[in-house]
Amino acid sequence: MLKETLKDILTIDEITKVYSSFDIIGDIIIIKIPDSLLSKKEIIANTLLKKIKSVNTVFQQISPVQGDYRLRQLEFLAGEEKTITEYKEHGCIFKVDVSKTYFSPRLSTERLRISRLIKDKEVIVNMFGGIGTYSIILAKKTNCTVHSIDSNPTATELCLANTKLNRVENRVIPILGDVAEVIPNKLAGIATRVLMPLPERAFEFIDLAILALKNKKGIIHFFAHIKSHNKLCSLEEGKKYSNNVFGSYNSRIVSCRVVREVGPRIYQIVTDIELF
Repeated sequence: MLKETLKDILTIDEITKVYSSFDIIGDIIIIKIPDSLLSKKEIIANTLLKKIKSVNTVFQQISPVQGDYRLRQLEFLAGEEKTITEYKEHGCIFKVDVSKTYFSPRLSTERLRISRLIKDKEVIVNMFGGIGTYSIILAKKTNCTVHSIDSNPTATELCLANTKLNRVENRVIPILGDVAEVIPNKLAGIATRVLMPLPERAFEFIDLAILALKNKKGIIHFFAHIKSHNKLCSLEEGKKYSNNVFGSYNSRIVSCRVVREVGPRIYQIVTDIELF
């Protein structure tokens, strides 16, 4: 879509260098521009504004996702200079700050998949809740209670606002804090299910995830990044990795799937683990 949109302003050779992937979050678009095309970044941004009618703001991503809050540095290119927008997904609406919180629209399918697994009256701990996207979709789709933890004050503030926007404030409980303190002190032994949507570091928090489960039994959705030659191989390697991570516990893999490719030969996987 991006290459098709820009075909009238770039040469054939330049088109081949354009990154195909980009994010549209509400009325904000975030693109990556290769170094060879930086001299044309303004005309690229203004062309996107003209041709994609739902977009009012264009940013260039100038750093990878990084830091404890998983933020990416953005450069404003065109349109209305703002970082806050409203994003809609699966019948829910979310207020998002693209500069101060982590958010990816590319996890939409995974959020819906997990929501379809939830049973009536489950108690869920989302260890890395962000602005509440997973937590609110789960609560909106099913009669469950979600404790949504995040260490980013802006994300927690937006999560609280989003629970009210979606009328689930009685079932989604935003908690500002470090999971290493929040779970032992407040949430130990309460959950039937735990979400770990922090693929870069989820393996560091396995003991805490199991501590949150009632009687150490239930389901954990474990996210990870796997380096592999291709998607099929990453699935098999993801299963082996998950088995190793949970090897000292009485557990089994219910399912494992590739969520998306996040870099050259790097795949994000999610494994549903049942603890006994």
